[in-house]
Parts: sequence; C-alpha cells; structure tokens
Amino acid sequence: MSKTTRLTTAQAIVKFLDNQYVSMDGVETKFVKGFFTIFGHGIAVGLGEALDTNPGGLKVMQGRNEQGMCHTAIAFAKQNGRKQIIACASSVGPGAANMVTACATATVNNIPLLVFPADTFASRQPDPVLQQLEQSSSLAVSTNDAFRPVCKYWDRVSRPEQVMTALINAMRVLTDPAETGACCIALPQDVEGESYDFPTYFFEKRVHRITRPVAVEEELEDVAAIIAGAKKPLVIVGGGVRYSGAGEVVEDFCQEFGIPFGETQAGKSACKSSHPMCLGGIGVTGTYASNHIAKDADVVIAIGSRLSDFTTSSKRLYQNPDVKFVTINNCRFHAYKMDAVKAVGDAKVTVQALAEKLRARKYVSAYTDEITKAKAVWDEEMKRLGSIEYTGDDFDPIIKARDPRTIPEFVKLTDGKITQTAALAAIRRCIDADATIITAGGSLPSCMQRMWTTDKRGGYHAEYGYSCMGYEVAATLGVKFAEPNNEVYCVVGDSSFQMLHSEIMTIQQEKQKVNILVFDNCGFGCINNLEMNHGIGSLATEFRYTDGKKPCGDLIPVDYAKIGEGYGLKTYTCKTIAELEAALADAKKQTVACLFDLKVIPKTMTDGYESWWNVGLADVSEKESVREAWKGVKEGRDEARKY
Repeated sequence: MSKTTRLTTAQAIVKFLDNQYVSMDGVETKFVKGFFTIFGHGIAVGLGEALDTNPGGLKVMQGRNEQGMCHTAIAFAKQNGRKQIIACASSVGPGAANMVTACATATVNNIPLLVFPADTFASRQPDPVLQQLEQSSSLAVSTNDAFRPVCKYWDRVSRPEQVMTALINAMRVLTDPAETGACCIALPQDVEGESYDFPTYFFEKRVHRITRPVAVEEELEDVAAIIAGAKKPLVIVGGGVRYSGAGEVVEDFCQEFGIPFGETQAGKSACKSSHPMCLGGIGVTGTYASNHIAKDADVVIAIGSRLSDFTTSSKRLYQNPDVKFVTINNCRFHAYKMDAVKAVGDAKVTVQALAEKLRARKYVSAYTDEITKAKAVWDEEMKRLGSIEYTGDDFDPIIKARDPRTIPEFVKLTDGKITQTAALAAIRRCIDADATIITAGGSLPSCMQRMWTTDKRGGYHAEYGYSCMGYEVAATLGVKFAEPNNEVYCVVGDSSFQMLHSEIMTIQQEKQKVNILVFDNCGFGCINNLEMNHGIGSLATEFRYTDGKKPCGDLIPVDYAKIGEGYGLKTYTCKTIAELEAALADAKKQTVACLFDLKVIPKTMTDGYESWWNVGLADVSEKESVREAWKGVKEGRDEARKY
C-alpha cells in the first residue's frame, strides 16, 4: 500500500497547490503565488485553519471586496502571461456571489482564475445555515450554482477524497492555453474540516507543460494558399499573440511579407507601436489607419483573436466584397469564427511555419504607399487630439451630441480645463517608457486603444472582453505584484472608480506604490454618448441631482482627492494639463500610492474613425431623433456580414 497523510480537505488543497508548477519553453515557474481571501464564517475555520497552520510557500492576502480581490488575481495572471495565479476564497452566500462577475471576466478573457467559494453543509444537518440560499425545488442548489455558466470548470466537493480529482481537473483547465478561464471548486463548510488519508503521491511536485502545438500541415497549406492569392492582406493581433510571446515573430512576419497589422484591446502591446507595419487599434475603437486599410483588405489574418464585435465593427468593417478570413488560434472554437479557414495551433510556432510556406512561394503583398499614407494621416490626427485645449464659451468639443448645460456647468463647478485626449497625450509624454498602463470599461479604453503607444511588450493592460467597470483599481495592484520594480498606472473614469475601488486599502496594506488617475467628468461619458448619438436624451448617465422622477438637476461635485487622502495616499487635484504634468513628475518621487483627481471636461474623448457598432436601438419610436438614428443602424445591419 502507498503511504498516506491524514489531512483535512482544506489542508490537502493548500498542500497540493503549493507544489504545482508550469513549464514553458524550458522555464519553470511556481504556479500558485498564494491566496486572496475575505474570511467569513463559511471559510475562516476550514480553509482559514489550513492557511494559518501550514501555508507552505503560499502568501495569504486580505481582500476588501470579493470581486475586487479576484480582479487583482486576474490582472496578476494576465501580466504574468498566464504562468502564475493567485487563488481566491470566499465565504458562502454574498461573498461567493461577489466572485461571479470576476469569474465571467476571467473566462471571457481566457485568464486563469481559481476560486474556492464556501458552500452549504453537505450533511444538511444544520440547514438552513446563515447565508444559505434555499430553493424549494431542489435542496442541492446553492449560490455556487451561479458559477456554472461563467466558469470553464465547476465542481462541488461533497466528500474529502473528491478534492483530488477536482484539483487535478482544475489544473488541467487552468494551464491549457486554449481552454483556460475561471475554475470553481465549491467547498461545503463541513467537508472543509473533514479529514481523509490522502496518498502522499498526490502532493508530489507536478509540472504542467504549456506546449506549442503547431497547426497541421493540411491547415497550413490551406491558409498559405489563401494568403498567397492576396494583394492587400491585413493581420489582426489578438491576445493570443501576447500569451504566446509571439510579438516579435508576428512583427517579422508582417515586415517580410509587407502586411500591416491592427491590434485588438487584448493584443495591444504584444507588438511594438513603433513598428512600421503597426496601424494601432482596430474596429469600433480603432484608429483611422487600421480601419481605413481594413475596408479594402482582401484577406484578414486573425492571430489569437476572439474576433469580437468591437474587432470586426459588428462584422461590417471589412467591406471588400471578396474578402476572405483566415485564423490562427490555439482554440478551435475561436478559430471557426467568421467562417474562417483555420490553422489551429500556438501563435508563435504556427506563424513561423506559415512564414516558411509563404517564403517558398516568394510572396509579398501588393501594397504600395497605402500604409504610409494612412499612418501619416493618423499621426496628424494624434497631434491634433493631443493638443486640444479648452477655449472658453466658444469651445467646440469632439462629441457634438450633448446637453448644452453640461460643459459650462462642469467648468464652473470644478474649474476643470483638461480635455481627455490632451490628458492621455500628457500622461504618455510624462511616464517612463517601461511603465505599464491599465484600463477597462468606459470611454477611456476607446481613447486608449486609439491613442496609446508603447514599445514595452505587455505595457498596455486592458480588460475589454467583459468591459467590466470597477476592474481598474484592483487590477493595478495585480499588475504591480507582477511587476514590482516598474511604475504602474491606471486610468479610470469617475463612474468606474465609484463602482469599485475597495482594493485601495489592500494596496496600502501590501505597501505597494501604484498610480491611480481618476478622470472625473461627472458621469458615464461613454454611455451618455451612446444614448445621445442614437437620438435618446441624456438619461441617468450624468451625475445629477434628481427632480423626483429623473436625475436631471445640477451636476454633483465629488472630491476624489479627499477619498484618496482618507486611505493615506498621496493625492493631487489637477485642473490643467500643466498641473497634471507637474503631479506626474512629483509622483515619481513618492514611495506611497498616488491618486490623481483630474477634472476632465465632458465630451472631450475621441470619436469613431470609419467604424460602426450594432446596437439594439428601437425600430419604432415617438421621437424623430430616434427614428433618424434607426436609419443608420438599419443601414449598418444591411451592410454587415450575416454571421
């Protein structure tokens, strides 16, 4: 008989996770850094005992909101190229439910996240326990069933010995580049503390190899044949390029064959912005250069991309009637998107193999000066965007659809003179080249995908797959954990900041120097634009006092610097670009976390560049403005691909 070790379920989890490693390209990395947890009654005396008594090499960190701590873990894993994770544990009930959003964020973005929500008692003896969700239709249902649709793997451990297969299968998914996402193992409270004689070999060191499968020969031939017939191909650089570490290979591929590339939010900074073939962001929030070239492309080569509606402009961006799509993706599900001819494999080695086939065909694209001309136009537009200044009562903002009260009221209320595009240009000028910037939901990612440039691979960190507002502050801590020696900045709108900034306390607790730039424009600016550009009034998207029926009164001022001060951060209030530049310079000298309260004039974000987005606008309305907007929506739908 094999040797055994008597441990509780929780103790076995800790011991197992402490001995998991991944290996990629011969480099071995300890996979689990530690645990983030908010101890409640469902987890404190079970998993809590295990982490208190013998955590091994695992670090224990204290979150403030379960969604926030999971976002920190997601950002940490993303910035580490998915080769290291922080597990997260919560109590039963609301603590568990708070993690559901973060699990969806991880799964949509294919980022490994391991969560252990406590569950109700397997024995059912004390039912209903505190925080138990009771369903009269089934006593087997708990809050944790809500994790099923948002996780790549879900399990409930109702006996101690079940944890072995549960953990092994979770590791299978977490370390699979094609299928990774959130994994949930629900822990009934009584089972956490129950013991079992575990075989000692279960706790031996495991090395999970992240391999580089190359697409099969037949698929490579299919793809090469299509590209070889292309005159004006276009590459889309997706997140898979980043996680494969294929940025340089893709750059060389595009340079050799004269193929320009556009970047998705997830793929941005996988390649260098300065590369002559880089057109910047593509799609709904893309640059003029990318979207202009995309319109005429006859072959679109999507590498490591999910081909979301923002990347394809709701399948309307690529207007060439003969356009063909090819995909290179390690996930067969994503490779089938857009009815593409596919090559299923790792981005780096598959692009290298494809290059050999195109080289043998002596292929070069037929572009002449189209790329340089498009880039030159965008360069001039970037200069214009970065230099926009508030000029007083005659100021004409980029976004025309607006409540006429908003800008003069905002300026009078805050004395803010900063335009959003000029602020981003100033931040880019002032921060170090090796800094990392973080963004998520709202108008800022739109501006950032268009305007931000960096030659630091992985220097741009965006969550836009789930577009989860409230990600930014928590993610800043996760990125800092991954890059402790670099400056880390997040740009976050006031609405996103209000939604979730609880991990500021964790930032302070962990003594991390990060930089949080709050763009205060008194509202949900992006959604206000969406409303008003489609004929709808400014409804519940600006921060205004209510009149009893609608929030349509005066704007509500908020001093975000005081919030930062309350947590002990170094804070700056910036009302002009000069004040912002001075604050950024001073912040580099600080050793504590810094918060910048930027008073940014509404409606000064970037607008669309030859893009379109399919939204569910009413096709009948009493409002003429909505009926007019519907014509544009219908026109776009008629021109877009049907699948």
